[in-house]
Amino acid sequence: MTDLGEILAKRSVNKSMVARRTGLSKARMNELTLTPTAKLRADELYLIAKAIDLNPCALLDQLYGRLTLVGEGN
Repeated sequence: MTDLGEILAKRSVNKSMVARRTGLSKARMNELTLTPTAKLRADELYLIAKAIDLNPCALLDQLYGRLTLVGEGN
């Protein structure tokens, strides 16, 4: 499961509902939540955040906040 999949599971979000509200296909939602190599596009992140009543910046931070610049250490 991907980080996005874990976030949706913790919030008890129905992926079919998100797919319906965002216009993303169920197959794409499954790919984003189950396939670690799937790349989440910015427009998809924004729509998913809106569909689950979460600030898009908060979702971005939850998904990618662990990243650091090269040379900054931990």
